[in-house]
Amino acid sequence: MKIALITGTSRPAGIGFAVARQLAEQGYHVILTARDLARAEPLAAQLRAAGHAATALRLDLVDATSMAAAAEYLTRSFGHLDVLVNNASDVVDFATLSALDADLDAVRSALDIDVLGPWKLVQTLLPLLTAAPAARIVNVSSVSALQIATGLDLGAELRAPAHSFAKHALNVLTAVLARALKDTRILVNAVDPGETATHPERGDEDEARPAADSARGIVWAATLPHDGPTGGLFRDGRPLI
Repeated sequence: MKIALITGTSRPAGIGFAVARQLAEQGYHVILTARDLARAEPLAAQLRAAGHAATALRLDLVDATSMAAAAEYLTRSFGHLDVLVNNASDVVDFATLSALDADLDAVRSALDIDVLGPWKLVQTLLPLLTAAPAARIVNVSSVSALQIATGLDLGAELRAPAHSFAKHALNVLTAVLARALKDTRILVNAVDPGETATHPERGDEDEARPAADSARGIVWAATLPHDGPTGGLFRDGRPLI
């Protein structure tokens, strides 16, 4: 059986859970992870009740010990990992419109969770990924990063500088990891899920699409064939750069 681990699967309306559900429907044993195990376990139980293979696991991207414990569990239980989806993200600083007003503590936190955490997790899980026949790493990113990288005019002011800066760094990390793994069977890509209604309680996402729609592009990258792309940034299977 193929094994997929998804970080940041703590909310029923979240993209992480939608990805887990879609991979489970394709026959993967999905590992739902969150900093608070009590939030991931009910979601895993929901998938199990629907007849899917699902496990909840505590995983904190700023805690190397929890990463090592996750790797030990995967090694003991499965011996390999076919898919790693780095979906967890820090709280987005939507209210900040300029880098001049950015809270640098928020920037550090975003870098820790969105960049350094996934980087360390890939290092920790690499033996399991290389043990799989053809593993896939998917980093959930954002098109907002393109404004920093290329000056692309998206028709609006750059918002959330900490989030955007971190996602730009994650895109760079994606390309670096893809290059480092070019002689392996592991493909590494970043995916922008698009504007998604993952926080219905905020009431400001009326135009956003359901998480299940956004998840499909991530699942596409997680299930690429052996000759699929690597090192790119995609939305809904189409390259953004």
